[in-house]
Parts: sequence; structure tokens; C-alpha cells
Amino acid sequence: MFSKLKLLFKDTVIYGSSTILARSLNYLLVPLYANKLTTFDNGVQTIIYANIALANVIFSYGLETSYLKVASDSADRDSDETRLFSTAFLALLLTSTVFSLIIVFFAPFIAGLIELSAEDAEFIRYAALILLLDTLLVIPFAELRLKRKAVHFAVARVAGVIAVVISSIILIVPLHAGLQGVFIGQAIGSLASFLLVIPVFKKFRFFFSSRKFREMLRIGLPYVPTGIAGLLIHLIDRNILIRIEPSEITRIYGEGYQASDIVGIYGRIAAFGVILQLFIQVFRFAWQPFFLQHSKDPDAPGIFRQVMNISTLVVMFLALAATYFVPDIVRCHYAGKFYLLPPRYWIGLSFLPWIFLSYVFDMVSTNLSAGILITGNTRCLPVVTFSGAVVTAVSCWLLIPLGGMDGAAMAIVAGTLVMCLVMARYSLKFYPLEYDWVKLCLLLVAGIILALVQNRLEPAFSPGASSVALKSFLLALYFLFSFVMFREEAKLLAAKILNRSARR
Repeated sequence: MFSKLKLLFKDTVIYGSSTILARSLNYLLVPLYANKLTTFDNGVQTIIYANIALANVIFSYGLETSYLKVASDSADRDSDETRLFSTAFLALLLTSTVFSLIIVFFAPFIAGLIELSAEDAEFIRYAALILLLDTLLVIPFAELRLKRKAVHFAVARVAGVIAVVISSIILIVPLHAGLQGVFIGQAIGSLASFLLVIPVFKKFRFFFSSRKFREMLRIGLPYVPTGIAGLLIHLIDRNILIRIEPSEITRIYGEGYQASDIVGIYGRIAAFGVILQLFIQVFRFAWQPFFLQHSKDPDAPGIFRQVMNISTLVVMFLALAATYFVPDIVRCHYAGKFYLLPPRYWIGLSFLPWIFLSYVFDMVSTNLSAGILITGNTRCLPVVTFSGAVVTAVSCWLLIPLGGMDGAAMAIVAGTLVMCLVMARYSLKFYPLEYDWVKLCLLLVAGIILALVQNRLEPAFSPGASSVALKSFLLALYFLFSFVMFREEAKLLAAKILNRSARR
């Protein structure tokens, strides 16, 4: 039993590390795109990539999950796994080819649907190629996971991202390929990953079982609506922001901006949320196997309460620190030669605190998901996801015309807050726990107040050392308040740090 848990932890670390590394490497492209492409081109890329993410769900139509399920059952019965692999891959090859051809032929029409011009149809066709290549990776990657070849999985995934970064830099900087270079670089990365999973195809045969395919469809198709709803929470803002009226843009931001410029600025600024996103992702990889393994322990309720307190406290602190210092990092003129984001993007810095705040509710939801997964009541998860998606969409329609990018970010906060509340309703119903809600709410309110205080006081301080001193003082104040509110958790963290220091 213990050996199996060790294997689970090992695989979790590898999958988690590869995902985090891939996202971190991908983030290196943000300054490249911002400095070498116009805000308009960044907007075109942002809106197309947002819809690629949505289309990926449709292209794979839940076949990854259903393949893992059916293949696991088949392995237990010693049936022919080769036939199942071949059926799943051929199905995705056929359907993704058809879907991609439809996108290619109707590219001008699709461009109009997402508020792009007919000239941008070229990039829609590049998107079709990327979608095709990404879909062909679904079953090979699932097979690697099924056979517990975590290292092979990680290498193929990270190598693909490295190929994207290197090829994009070469195409955009010395070759001046512009926006074309972005899409070609992404396609090269997907192709590189595909080449690295070719060994998996040794079990491929030209065979198709309609019975097995129907079985996989029955399991996989229900995941499609939930998957789309989950993505809409973080992507609907781009699709509505691109539809903002020119008069509203002029009123909010002045002359010289189009909708694509606004989406481009929004996408690049929002990318700084990766600071908190990565932390939550690391936590999620460790948290899920932890609570499943310890759910029956006598002291589980107390442990889970402390985990909620510590993880949420850390995210709140990071959100406040990011609110204080990320704008300074963005505006810094490095070596007197370049900015992470050029000055034209700075009009979007005002909405960053909202993005950071949304991740606080995301962390709380991640903690609360334990109750639903432990009890197996996963049927309520679509309700949680759809509630967040609907609130986000409605909020975007109402707030974007009023506040532009700030309105979109506020809508994200509204959606994640509602998801958090609905998740709490179901989680505590099925798995009652006493969390320190009053303390957590006080900590959240204190963080918001200190963010407002800094925003009000900073203009009175000269940029540089005095401004940094003010922010450092406020952060220290917040840390002290957190320590007072959560003394028990603070002592545990301090003891852990001291123990590690002693070992070294």
C-alpha cells in the first residue's frame, strides 16, 4: 500500500513540475509579443488563442478521459489494448481533420464571428493547424499517463514548449515574421511534442471498433459542456471585450485605440496572474492526493481547516504583494533599453488587483473541492462550473461597457466568487467542516483596505526607495495582522521553516 502511495506522489511531482515548467517557459513569450508586436496584433492573437482553448474541448470531445476509463477496464480484462488505442486515435484523426477543414474553408466567416476582419482569416487557418496537431496528441499523452510513463510525458510536453519559445524568438526577432511567427511557432511546438510521442504508436493498427467508440462517446461527451463552462469563466471576458463599442473605448481610454488594442493590452496584463496561478496549481497537485489519503483520519477535520487557513493566507499575501510591486516591475526600464510591457500597455495596470483577487477565491474553491471528491458527489460540479460561467458572462455584458478592462476583471471576480459560494454550499452539505470563515473574511477585508491605502498614499511618495518602503511597511503590517489572527498556523509554518534550516 505504502509503495503505491509513493508511486502516486512521484508521478504527481513529475506531472506537476512539467506543467509548472511549461507554463513558466510559455510566459517568457509575453514580453517578446508585447515589445515586438503592436497592441492590435496582440489583440488578434489573444482572441484567437482564447477560442483555440474552447475549440480544443470540442475537438477532443472528452475522449481523453473516456479512453483512460475504457482502457483501464480493458487492461483488467486482458483484452486487446492495441485495438482500443487505434480506435480512439483514428476517431480523433478523422473528426479533427474534418473540423480543421471546416475552419479552413470558413475562416473569413469565423473571423467575423469573433469580431476580427476578413484579413485575419489567415490566422484562423493557422489556428486550425494548431488544433489538429494538439488533438492528435490527446490519445498518445493519455496512453503515457495510463502506462505511468510520467517522465516521457513530461519530456514531450516541456520540449514542445521549448520549441515554441525558440522558434517564436527566431521567427519574430531576426526573421521579422510578425504575428505569423506566433502561430507558426506554436505549430512547431505541437509538432515537436508529436514527434517525441511517436514511440507510443508502436501499438497502432488500422483498426476501428464502432462498439468501443460508442462506449467512449457515452463516457466522454458529458464532459464537453462542463469543460466549455470552466474555460468560459476565464475566456468569456476576451470574447465580450472585443465587442466593446468605439465610442466606449474613446470615453474610457481616449483616442487611438481599437477593440483589438484593448484585448491585446488586457491579455498581456492579465498574464501576470501566472504568479498566483502557478502557486495554486502546485498546491492542487499536492492537495488532491493528500486529502483523499487522509480523509478517514480522526484528525482530518482539524488538518483540513489548517490547510485552508495557511493556503488562503499565503495567496492573500501574494495577491497583496503582487498588487503593490507588479506595476513597478512592469514600468521599470531595464538597462535603459526595454520594458517588460511598453508604456502603451500601462493603461491596463489598474485592473490587475481584480485579477489577483479572483485567485484568492480560486484557492478557497480548491480547498472546498475536497468535500465533494471525498464523498464522491461529483454530480454537483457542473452546477458549480456553470453558475460561475453564467455570472461571469452576465457581469461582462453589464460591466465592460461601463469600465472596459476593469469591468472585465471585475466580472472574473464575480464569477469566481459565485463558484466559491456554490462550491461551499455543496461541499459543506456533503462533508461538514468548521472553517475559520470570520477570520478569513477579516483577513480578506484587511488586504483590500491596505491595497486601497497604498493606492491613496503612494502619489505623496516619490518613486523609488520611499515608495518601496511604504509598500514594504504595509506588507509587514498585513503579515503581523495575519500572524495575530492565525497564531496556531503561523507557529506551524515557523516550526517547519526552522526544522528545514536545522537540517541544512
